[in-house]
Amino acid sequence: MAHTARSRRTTAALAALSLGILATLTACNGDAENDAAAPGTHASPSATRADESTDTPSSADPSDSGSGSGSGSGSGKSSDSPSTPSPSKPGSDDGQDGGVGMCETADLSYNVTVASRPVNHALLTASNKGSDPCLLSANDLVITIPGLDGAAEHMGPDGKDWILKPGQNAYAGILFSRADTAGGKSADKMEVALAASEDPTTVPINDGPVTVNDGQVTSFFGTAEDALTY
Repeated sequence: MAHTARSRRTTAALAALSLGILATLTACNGDAENDAAAPGTHASPSATRADESTDTPSSADPSDSGSGSGSGSGSGKSSDSPSTPSPSKPGSDDGQDGGVGMCETADLSYNVTVASRPVNHALLTASNKGSDPCLLSANDLVITIPGLDGAAEHMGPDGKDWILKPGQNAYAGILFSRADTAGGKSADKMEVALAASEDPTTVPINDGPVTVNDGQVTSFFGTAEDALTY
């Protein structure tokens, strides 16, 4: 009987020990499962934030970034407005008026023809043969007739300088002989310069030769009639 009782106590003790071990193992497994589950639980908010940050750009309206209706500085209006060109500067007044250069002797072509009236007169026609206008000095014309000493004297009123356009003519009257002066020298050409400082050009006298005993010249005028009045 004593042996049987010890056997039962031993069995009971082993059973209790087995239950303790089982409980310990169960608790350990539970902790392990909780630990394994913990990373997934803590990672979820991060994943949510990542998803939210990824979705934010795609949810924006692309038309908002380049809209010209916005009041921000990036509206791009400045690129649509071309810069206003600077006004042109006036030309230098170096021998010029309003940027137009003075007419030079070589800029014009010349024709001298004996006039039917008044007698002993010739008409000088000067034409702007260039492609640009030039300022014609009306009173500086120099006429020299070979065989006579000096240049022809001025006669008639002073004219006004004006801009001679391409192809436009100016006229001057030339007196080559006085009726009350005897004698003279025959001439079939004369020299013309727009100013005393310039080299003259030789121009033939159409319908010549003429007898020259005097020399006078008018200013430049806009018509032949005005030039032959004096």
